[in-house]
Amino acid sequence: MLPIVVALLAAFAGVVLLAPVYIGLLQRLGFGKQIRSDGPEGHFGKAGTPTMGGMLVVVVVMFLAMAMRIEDGYTLTPMLALVGVSILGAIDDFVNVHTGIGVRGRFKLIWQTAVGLLAALYIQRHFAIPGVNISFISVPLPFDGEVVIGGLLFVLFVAFVIVGVSNAVNLTDGNDGLAGGVLIFSFVAYLLIALVAAGGKPSQPNLAIFCALIIGALMGFLWFNVHPAQLFMGDSGALGMGATLAVVATITAQLPLLAVIGAVFFAVIMSVVLQVASFRLRGRRIFRMAPLQHHFELIGWAEEKITVRFWIVAALAGLLGFSVYLATVPGLQ
Repeated sequence: MLPIVVALLAAFAGVVLLAPVYIGLLQRLGFGKQIRSDGPEGHFGKAGTPTMGGMLVVVVVMFLAMAMRIEDGYTLTPMLALVGVSILGAIDDFVNVHTGIGVRGRFKLIWQTAVGLLAALYIQRHFAIPGVNISFISVPLPFDGEVVIGGLLFVLFVAFVIVGVSNAVNLTDGNDGLAGGVLIFSFVAYLLIALVAAGGKPSQPNLAIFCALIIGALMGFLWFNVHPAQLFMGDSGALGMGATLAVVATITAQLPLLAVIGAVFFAVIMSVVLQVASFRLRGRRIFRMAPLQHHFELIGWAEEKITVRFWIVAALAGLLGFSVYLATVPGLQ
């Protein structure tokens, strides 16, 4: 446990110490966020706040990961996914700052899909994961075990989830402190899962340390991102962190459990899917505005209240997910 605590504290300290300098640099370079005109009116005052804060998190995490020499089969894929998708996010942040629009959605989807396919292919070839573990549904249903799927189907499914979670985290990054806090609880759950060896799955201490680095760095980021935010995560953090979370879930062989642990992200992206589908099919909206957090803003919830309540739901989801894991993995009942 000592390396995990050291990693968390080191990442937290690194971000907190570097953030003031980084924020000043972004301000001098004119890297201020441009707010979409169709967003909540309460967000217009945030225009000009430095963005691309996610790159600071990524740099600190990667530097400490290499300094602690935790690169192994379990950490290489999430590290590459973090860097690969964060580069896309950084480009998107850069374009947004200068145009107010960002990279075209089609281009982002192609990039995310390429990274997702490469990550899924590597995982399939280097990890003994025979299928998708859905044993957790034995809680409400008399069913237990894995769904063993073929090679190509496994790669496509994992890539789909990586792209989906990446975009779900990005959509959640709409209020000060929201995405960062929810991500912390999700990574805490998978840190604990990585430490538990059972059911033929070995413990993954280096993966747990990597999760601790991300948790600590996100805590440091939240120091400056809570309302009123001095620094935004931007796509450089949200897209990369979402993809990394999905990769970590896959490597721990608990990918479907991400629907529980990442319940907030799932709810946010589904609010967008349902809103678009309803408007196209019926000409009517379900929510006042999507993603979900903006709906609550428009019905009168303060931004801080939305953030803290989503954090509470994320904490409960993480606790539930880890509890379900302990209850369903052979040898831990």
